Amino acid sequence: MYALIAFIPIIVTVVLMVAFNWPAKRALPLAWILACVIAFAVWKMNIHDMAAYTITGFLSAFETLVIIFGAILIMNTLKRSGAMSAINGMFKGVTKDARILAIIIGWVFGAFIEGAAGFGTPAALAAPLLISVGFPPLAAAIVALICNSTPVCYGAVGTPTNTAFATVKDAVAAGGADPDTWKMALTKWSAISMAVGAFFIVFVAVCVLVKLFGKNKSFKDALPCIPFIIFTVAVFDIIYLLIATFIGPELVSLVAAVITLFVSIGAAKAGFLQPKETWTFTPEETWDRSWLSTTEVPEPKVSDMPLLKAFTPYIIIIAILVATRVCQNVGMGWASAMKAFTIGTGKSGVILGLNWNWAILWNPGVIFIIVALLTIVIQGMKGSEVSGAWKDTGKQVSGAAIALLFGVAMVNIFRYTNVSSDVMDGSMLLIMARGLAALAGKAYVIVAPLIGVLGAFMSGSNTVSNTLFSSLQFETATILAMPQVFIVALQNNGGAIGNMVCVNNVVSACATTGTIGNEGKIIRTNIVPCIIYCAIVVIVLGGAMLMGINPVPLNG
Repeated sequence: MYALIAFIPIIVTVVLMVAFNWPAKRALPLAWILACVIAFAVWKMNIHDMAAYTITGFLSAFETLVIIFGAILIMNTLKRSGAMSAINGMFKGVTKDARILAIIIGWVFGAFIEGAAGFGTPAALAAPLLISVGFPPLAAAIVALICNSTPVCYGAVGTPTNTAFATVKDAVAAGGADPDTWKMALTKWSAISMAVGAFFIVFVAVCVLVKLFGKNKSFKDALPCIPFIIFTVAVFDIIYLLIATFIGPELVSLVAAVITLFVSIGAAKAGFLQPKETWTFTPEETWDRSWLSTTEVPEPKVSDMPLLKAFTPYIIIIAILVATRVCQNVGMGWASAMKAFTIGTGKSGVILGLNWNWAILWNPGVIFIIVALLTIVIQGMKGSEVSGAWKDTGKQVSGAAIALLFGVAMVNIFRYTNVSSDVMDGSMLLIMARGLAALAGKAYVIVAPLIGVLGAFMSGSNTVSNTLFSSLQFETATILAMPQVFIVALQNNGGAIGNMVCVNNVVSACATTGTIGNEGKIIRTNIVPCIIYCAIVVIVLGGAMLMGINPVPLNG
């Protein structure tokens, strides 16, 4: 019974967001209030502790928000400067085969945008680009959304994975494991399962394209693309897994996508592993009216900026992140000192008895903001372009800010409900975990990614999904004696996969392709690829569990 009571804030959030279409920025503050009321009335948590953990939750969310702000700022800066137009120009004359363009633009270019910015930008940028090379608007939206899955665990320079780790860091340390070792294991195993599923999801995206929008309406038209898909996915996966294993989450998708982008474009232009017959869409006048834009879509700024100049900001970002992360991993003093330098309250406990510290020099968002300022000079931007980029970013981040602030605060209440009272045998989080464990048992490995999907569907973000559910997944794994790394990785995977059906992303893709009104149709279409990808990650990580693998065992 108490597990059900503890779940009330989450149940209310799901109902408000799914049934009543409330945005996360409205639903999560209400959920936080409900969590506080239940913590006070049932768990007897005192108001002082609720305030303390709420404030530290806000401050922890602020660290993530800086990354989100910086990542989206650099994206908007490049759009305003014309650099993004120059990057888009790479695709001119690559191939006339729409299937190959779906792979290169929808999956590889989308992965680059995800690694750089995340938070709905991949489909919003890749879909209009697909339209510009001849795709029906509805096809562009569907393909871009399906493909926005593999890279999402490491979107916005690793924000979802870093967030998942941040919510369980204290529990990992309490279990006797080194937090950095556990974080690297989470990064690696999240990547392994997504990498295995990458080939299948790209193939599924092409199958959906040819079945729904092709002349023959046949899955067979996807088969000639298999050699190129294998080649492209292999290039991506090798880099993706190497970085996830040896460097960390920040660069996994970004670097893998950048390298794969140039390799796949070069291969397509050279005719390497290309289908013998070119597959294209029928003439536009034969298209179903539901495929077409229902609203006018504004044209992006056109620029003849040199490609190297356009990519320079990302080259700088990659260089800085590689240098700091690699050097810190091999124990170089200057990099470790950067990570150790913090601003905050030290160990004084001035925040109502608690403390908060932020490794400001280690935050990728700070690097993004600095590079965005440098870009003004590098790309010769006008004052109006700069102010436009900052205003656009502020508008985009404001909704995510409220959702994250109250989402993290609510999770803190869940985790520390019994810190000042022993009325209940465990916090709200622990009681919820026990309820899930009793309900699902060893079948929980199947449930774990679906919880991640639900979180992303509700909030439109893997980061918010991980904020809400990573601690719950960790505690449930502990109760069931399952490897916590695997279960949290499944949460991370599910949140990433859920991006292809989440309401926020679908609405964004429809808005940028002019297909508003097709949101329900897109979700119904994409739910099948979503379930397929979830099944694959369950098979991979569930199989590892059956083999007795536990990357980082914890005490108890």
